Amino acid sequence: MQRLINEIVERAKANRQRIVLPEGTEERTLKAANQILTDGVADLIILGKPAEIEACAKEWGLGNINKATIIDPEDHPKKEEYAQLLCELRKKKGMTIEEARKLVVDPLYLGCLIIKNGDADGQLAGARNTTGNVLRPALQIIKTSPGITCVSGAMLLLTHAPEYGKNGILVMGDVAVTPVPDAEQLAQIAVCTARTAQAVAGLDPKVAMLSFSTKGSAKHEVVDKVVEALKIAKEMAPDIAIDGELQADAALVPEVGASKAPGSSIAGHANVLVVPSLEVGNISYKLVQRLGHADAVGPILQGIARPVNDLSRGCSIEDVYRMIAITANQAIAAKKNAE
Repeated sequence: MQRLINEIVERAKANRQRIVLPEGTEERTLKAANQILTDGVADLIILGKPAEIEACAKEWGLGNINKATIIDPEDHPKKEEYAQLLCELRKKKGMTIEEARKLVVDPLYLGCLIIKNGDADGQLAGARNTTGNVLRPALQIIKTSPGITCVSGAMLLLTHAPEYGKNGILVMGDVAVTPVPDAEQLAQIAVCTARTAQAVAGLDPKVAMLSFSTKGSAKHEVVDKVVEALKIAKEMAPDIAIDGELQADAALVPEVGASKAPGSSIAGHANVLVVPSLEVGNISYKLVQRLGHADAVGPILQGIARPVNDLSRGCSIEDVYRMIAITANQAIAAKKNAE
């Protein structure tokens, strides 16, 4: 499974992106940043008071932090430019320039403004901040991708079952953001999760819309939602191989797929699993992680026009390192899609 992580890192190295780290004195973040800079994985913009960051780097023996661009949110040349940008973006919501000048010193807002202004390509935070605090400025400033109205989270599952997915690699969504998506939102989650599988895992996505029913074997309104979402997703992204509704075994096991959904090119061969609700997704990935001893990487936020990712406050240095590389991969893909 380390092979995929290595591939993600190598893709980031080959096309270095500018990633903002707003939590500039957080220990795990700085230690991961130092290794990212040592390995040449990305160009980093670290937000915080330079003297405090330098003191932390000295205390923890981080000799390469000086390779990053360090920006003091309260004192930098573009402070007024970013305040004007924020005011313009939020003027329909009644924001004044005075309010914008107060918000622009918040590192989470500043990071998103740096991205919106074209001065960076992605952001990673959350080691100290809640998901809500990380997402709020991203949605206000960077906004969602064209045609997307909801943000979701995908989990990269690196399992010890090579017979499933691609050598045991699967991507599941939504596991992090939208509790009870309607059919339109579920379709968007399916398309975004497929795109994440392409951008991050290098997969040719084969998407299964999961349910407790396979091809009409059960009747219920939640099954109807999945069927409707499938129709919408196919219209949104006709290039993506997708099918449903499928039970999990029908999606993953060739013999079961052939029996329950004969003629489906996805049944038995899925590598992207789209669940009908956040409850199902969160429970499912944690069961796979704990009972199956799988490596769960993420959540990888998707649906935002430029990548902004949210760390768990219990994250490790390795988690931060991986997510910086993943954010860089998403930034590379976002630029290609915008061309």
